[in-house]
Amino acid sequence: MTAPRAYVVGYLRNVDVGPEIAEYIERIEATMAPYGGRFLVHGGRLVEHEGTWNGDVVILEFPDTARAQEWYESPDYQAILPLRTEHASSMVALVEGVPDGYRASNKISQLFPLLNAPAELAS
Repeated sequence: MTAPRAYVVGYLRNVDVGPEIAEYIERIEATMAPYGGRFLVHGGRLVEHEGTWNGDVVILEFPDTARAQEWYESPDYQAILPLRTEHASSMVALVEGVPDGYRASNKISQLFPLLNAPAELAS
């Protein structure tokens, strides 16, 4: 089984749209390419269903968690990172995806491990 894909999720608010943000946008894809990264969402139209969303969502996909982490820590990305962080309020996280064939009910055994134990251990 292959490792699950990994996603870098960003939520940006108060973006100071100017030359620095333009440079960041121009340069980011070149930093992602060696690690197999690509954009899935880049500030597309957002329809609020719950809560207040006053910013833009960005989602990047990488082949696995290791490559996503290597990209984020790479000298090339770290060189452009201040172009964003100094001109926007943002939250960014790396999250591991689910493997192929995953079903939501698979999570039950992780959340409640004793449910799968023999009856005498569960009591």
